[in-house]
Amino acid sequence: MQNITILYIAIAAVTALLLALFQYLYKSKLKSNLKYLLLALRTISIFGILVLLINPKFESFTYFDEKPTLVVAVDNSESISYLKQDEKAKEVVKALSNNSELNNRFNIQTFSFGKSVSTLDSLNFNERQSNLALALKQFGEVYANQTAPIVVLSDGNQTYGSDYSYVSKGIKQSVYPVILGDSTVYSDLSIKQLNVNRYVYLKNKFPVEVIANYSGKDAINTELKIWSGNSVVFRKSLQFNASKTSEIISTALIANSVGVKTYRVELVALENEKNKVNNTKNFGVEVIDQKTNIALVYDRMHPDLGALKKSIESNEQRSVSIFKPKELLNKINDFQLVILYQTNNSFNSILKEIKEQKINTFIISGETTNWNILNESQDYYKQKITNQTENYQPSLNKNYGTFIVENIDFNSFPPLKSEFGTLQISVPHDILLYKSVNGITIEDALLATFEANGTKHAILNGEDIWKWRAQSFINTNSFNNFDEFINKLVQYLSSNKKRKRINIDYKSFYNGNDDVIISAQYFNKNFEFDNSASLSIILKNKDDESVREVPLLLNNGNYTVDLSGINAGLYDFTIKHNVESVAASGSFQILEYNVEQQFLNADITKLEALASNSKGEAYFVNQANALIDNLLNDKRYTTIQKSTKNIVPLIDWKYLLGLIVLSLFIEWFIRKYNGLI
Repeated sequence: MQNITILYIAIAAVTALLLALFQYLYKSKLKSNLKYLLLALRTISIFGILVLLINPKFESFTYFDEKPTLVVAVDNSESISYLKQDEKAKEVVKALSNNSELNNRFNIQTFSFGKSVSTLDSLNFNERQSNLALALKQFGEVYANQTAPIVVLSDGNQTYGSDYSYVSKGIKQSVYPVILGDSTVYSDLSIKQLNVNRYVYLKNKFPVEVIANYSGKDAINTELKIWSGNSVVFRKSLQFNASKTSEIISTALIANSVGVKTYRVELVALENEKNKVNNTKNFGVEVIDQKTNIALVYDRMHPDLGALKKSIESNEQRSVSIFKPKELLNKINDFQLVILYQTNNSFNSILKEIKEQKINTFIISGETTNWNILNESQDYYKQKITNQTENYQPSLNKNYGTFIVENIDFNSFPPLKSEFGTLQISVPHDILLYKSVNGITIEDALLATFEANGTKHAILNGEDIWKWRAQSFINTNSFNNFDEFINKLVQYLSSNKKRKRINIDYKSFYNGNDDVIISAQYFNKNFEFDNSASLSIILKNKDDESVREVPLLLNNGNYTVDLSGINAGLYDFTIKHNVESVAASGSFQILEYNVEQQFLNADITKLEALASNSKGEAYFVNQANALIDNLLNDKRYTTIQKSTKNIVPLIDWKYLLGLIVLSLFIEWFIRKYNGLI
């Protein structure tokens, strides 16, 4: 309590006493000793009321003991059972969880992880990928302000995410890996990596790069083959020994026909080789007839130009050529889409040619756009000209229905600089992104699409889209989300297909460990998105003719189904409405590959480095008792006594209010009883 507050209380006490003395002693007609009791009661009442007005604050301390947390995380991926370590892993988890001394010393919290982290319920070791880096990162964040050693039961073979060797350096907690796997080194051949483009072009050669590895001490001979169906299209003899353990093999194959083509890379196995699964790997390519050619027209250099070209060309099916307006006039028929960036007077001729040739366009405006030229060149939209600019952030229209769009955290994107004023679109259109100012969405288009006179168009009313691409990388450590968003927009604009009531989004082929997620949108007869539709997918395996039907669930504005984990093979599918006769079909292929079966041993070196970097210690699965003893004897993990300081204002103390009421009541009763009232 502060000194000034004590002074106020003292003054209140003196004031209360003086007021009571004035009433009951000064010129009082009451002669009995009763006046002293009434004096005391009145003093208490006045003092209590004055103290409540002062409202002093008191500090109280609550003490409690906080035990350290012991995090036990188990790798629940298929590689654990493949290495025959599943039962041993369960035994170690049971030994840690049921140890009474550990439970007295720690708050034990158990988790399992594969591609993601979850609270440990049961272990089935059926996760198709493992991401130890993600698990360590999340534990480091959750327990950043606690003493929480981390016990990780894993073989150390990560198949997804960042390298956990680097992630561990940013974690304050000590990590104790329990190594699940055999430390014996066997002679083994494996295909470490396979690099190939997803899309190739008809009659063109496409490169294939294979990295072949060998672990062993003896000199061996083998052969690498690439199969297309039952035919060998490439073969090469290889030699390995103790000093030469890896070789990069490069070749080029020719694409003879359109469609998805699958190949199998094979390393001829050694005699008595223990793991032959990692000797083969399938890959696929989609052969297309021609690229989509896109013209990007500008008269002012800007970082947006490079960002657009990079994003669009991230899809190998598309090629972007950059022109000045006059350079494109004689070549305009070579392009399926023209992007017009910041139009001005020099665009007059190209705008007329686009209108005559009925070419799809993507208009991007900005600070130097001449809106008079754009407004006069067409009848589809008009921008109110104010000669002032404003910064607008994007806000996703969740009911946008022209094509499927994922929310890539648009709210975090920097604002675009745009003409201040309303953009009025006079033809039927669909707004993809609204303008947002200071977090308030306004009913004005930042990005909109529309169709008119057999052509498709989009208009982005703002410059500095390069900042969006950079922010997307900051958010996800990858340009993929933003590039996919731009490519979906370009795919819509460069295609002349008519709009359908069911739009579907899927890939033509998936690798064995990919997430197989198919998305769909359904529209009513007025082409308005229907979020109450009942959709299902009929999936047919062309290899064994099996058929199954799965419902689609509404998720973030799209109907989705997750088919991850289905067997490799060719599939036809139909997405249908369960009431109306509306459907859309497609097909895809899943390539045979299980990344979790590519390992023969635990990665002991990386797990020991993980322990060393975090000031922990690595143990093998048969050393559980040594791990328990280490945790119990480590002086870093002791119970800490902590205190919580509570500041309580006196006005919250109900007993003082009760005392005031009681003293006033007693005083009134005595005065009433003695006829003083």
